[in-house]
Formats: sequence, C-alpha cells, structure tokens
Amino acid sequence: MLTLDIFGFKALWSPYFLLILVAMTIAYFLITITFRSKFVGSEPLTGKQAALFLTAMILLYAIKGSPLDLMGHLMFYIHGITMVILVLLIPPLFILSIPQWLWRRILNVKWFNSLFKLFTKPVVAVLLFNGFFSFYHIPIVFDHVMQNRFYHGGYSIVLCVLALFMWWSLISPLPEYQPLSGIKKVAYLFANSMLITPACALIIFSDSSLYATYHDPEVWGQVMSLCVGPSVFSNLNLSGPELFSSMSLVDDQRLGGVVMKIIQEIIYAVVLAQVFFEWYRKDQEESEREMKNHILNPHLVE
Repeated sequence: MLTLDIFGFKALWSPYFLLILVAMTIAYFLITITFRSKFVGSEPLTGKQAALFLTAMILLYAIKGSPLDLMGHLMFYIHGITMVILVLLIPPLFILSIPQWLWRRILNVKWFNSLFKLFTKPVVAVLLFNGFFSFYHIPIVFDHVMQNRFYHGGYSIVLCVLALFMWWSLISPLPEYQPLSGIKKVAYLFANSMLITPACALIIFSDSSLYATYHDPEVWGQVMSLCVGPSVFSNLNLSGPELFSSMSLVDDQRLGGVVMKIIQEIIYAVVLAQVFFEWYRKDQEESEREMKNHILNPHLVE
C-alpha cells in the first residue's frame, strides 16, 4: 500500500493556504485588540472569543490544508468527516468568536444588513443550506464540481456562508438578532436533522459506488491532478485510490455516509442540550422573579 509522502510537501501541507489563514488571524487580533479603540462602543476581546477563533482556524487548516484534504480525494469517508466539520463545526465557532461590537459594526452596512436579514430568516436559511448540501452530494454534481478547481472552491465557500446563515438563528450573539427561542430552536434543529438525512441515506444504502471521483480512473486522475498539480501526478503513474486503502469502494462510501450523520447528530445534540439548559435557566429566573414579586407585593396576588 502506498503512502501519501509520494505527493510531496506542497500537496500535503498547502503552505500558501496556511499563509492566508495566518494573515486572517493577524487581521483578527489587530482589529479586536490593537485598533479596537478606534471603534466606538468596542469592548476588550475575551479569552474565550480568541480561543474559539484560533480553534476555527486550526480546524480549517486541518481539513483544507493538511494531509486530510488530500486523503479526502482518496477515501470518501475522510471527505465525509471534513465536510461535516467544515459546515457544522467551524461556522458556529466563527460566529461566537466575533465580538458583539464588531458584528454590529459589520451589520451597520445597510445593503449587507438587508441581505443578512433575508438569508438568516430561519425558513430561508434551513432550506438553502440543506438544499445546497444535498445537491452537492448528487453524484453527477459532485463529480463535476470535484473536477474543476473554481467550482470546488466556490461551492465550498458558498456552503460555508449558507452554514453560517443557518447557525445564526440558533446561536446569534446579538440580542436584537435572535429570531428563535425555546421550543422553536428545538424544532429548527429537528428540521435540519431531517433535511440532511436523505443525502446521507442515499450514500449509506447504495449498493454501488456512486461517485466516479473514486471509481473511475480517468475522473480520479483529473481530480488528483488539480489537487497535487499535473506535473507531480503525471510522474507517479497511479491507477486509482485503491492503492492507498484496503477498504472496498462501497464500504468506504457507506462509512462516509455514516460518519457524516453521526458527527452531525453529536453536534446537534450538544447544541440541543445547551438550548434546553438556556430554556431551563430562563424559566427558573422568571419563577424566582414572580416569587420575589409575590413576597414583596402580596396584595397584588389574589
């Protein structure tokens, strides 16, 4: 079985992508710390916000810049893991890492605010995100996107943005931008879980390999040429991804569908637990206020 080392350092570790993420991280800390005083109403960056942003950047590099990205072109189950992290874990970390005052500054731009309000409407957000996610995993679409660098990069960016819109209704850090609360958040999570299920089911229960990206040597060669560079790939004389894994294509595909669904359910379960905790806390606070009012003003209660 071959190892990934044959593809070289550049293909494995994406140094240019790493530089972009480092530049984004420097810009984040310059805005939120060094030049914060230039913004009216700004507040100090918290350790939690900084940690969340760094975690998001590390995860983004891990799935798009490290060998995991290359492995996703060889094994579908790795693609499943990286895809779920990209759209269901990184966006909420990013949302919560941005200070409230900076979000308000961004949303003060009128045209952006209008678009943001439209695309973060719960029904619009849930349908667009799950629709684009499912559409991406239709075999003919998946294979076509994977064979074009611009389509692949563009679709990934659009899916990330739609994921951010989807998550906003659940975890918005701004009190004035919280369209859902309590039982509505539970229903929203349930709808997301149900709408993403058909795409996973299609992958899990198929009796054949759906994606030419993994079973057609010509298509796989085109995809890998884009990933590692035409000159590098042409010198390796490789026939297909089976050279790097002992797992059958169907088993690999089924495992990919399973891990996508399991990781999605785990993330949603954590958020659901937080929703119930917040709901319980607010209910307790309201009960305590009512009890205090009853004690202080007994004549108001018959």
